[in-house]
Amino acid sequence: MIRPTHEVEYEQMLLSRHGLLQNKGGRRKDGLMDRSAYILLSRVRVQGPMSIGELSDAFGLDASTLNRQTAAAMRAGLVERIPDPEGGMARKFRITGEGARMLDEEREGLVRSLEDVMAHWSDEDIAGFASYLRRFNTDIERLGGRPWPRP
Repeated sequence: MIRPTHEVEYEQMLLSRHGLLQNKGGRRKDGLMDRSAYILLSRVRVQGPMSIGELSDAFGLDASTLNRQTAAAMRAGLVERIPDPEGGMARKFRITGEGARMLDEEREGLVRSLEDVMAHWSDEDIAGFASYLRRFNTDIERLGGRPWPRP
């Protein structure tokens, strides 16, 4: 007998394949930014300015990967480097006004895509799905020791 976790694995694989209609560059077809920039900006917005070390701990990525991602975000005007607001030695990355605007626009595009996908779902079904996703994500975060702050 196939365990229910086999079905979850298969459906999760299919979900990751869809990427809410992303193109080969990692962007939604009508999107403004790639997935890594979207996730980086989302984290900095929720948590506030973060250093490379803090980002490395938060994402479980090495500093060189984050240096590339933050450098690209800086070139695009999405983040800026600032002195640590708490007086620490490390410089931190803060989302810019343009970064916040683009993040909001990207998020709205994703919400519109989700609304298209779930157009025939009831509000109760959508709320239940969101609840299960939150539970699934928080359990992954608990096991990985990397909780994601939620607004």
